[in-house]
Amino acid sequence: MATDAPPALPLRLRRAMELVYAVEGVTAARIWQWPGKIAVGIRAAPTSSAAELLHRVELATAPVREPDETWEFGVLEDP
Repeated sequence: MATDAPPALPLRLRRAMELVYAVEGVTAARIWQWPGKIAVGIRAAPTSSAAELLHRVELATAPVREPDETWEFGVLEDP
């Protein structure tokens, strides 16, 4: 029986997601990877400022970023 489950994230990106969800005010997060580029999208709690939260997420993910990569951060739209 075949499943359409997405492939597992690489360990470093799983760690990045852990760091993102550890930031107070993040209620949802997604991460995408292309060669040389990572994009992180977050949804903020109603009581959080999206701009300030994005800044904290950027700081939280600094330990897993590599110098030759471009990281972009943004806010996910409501479903």
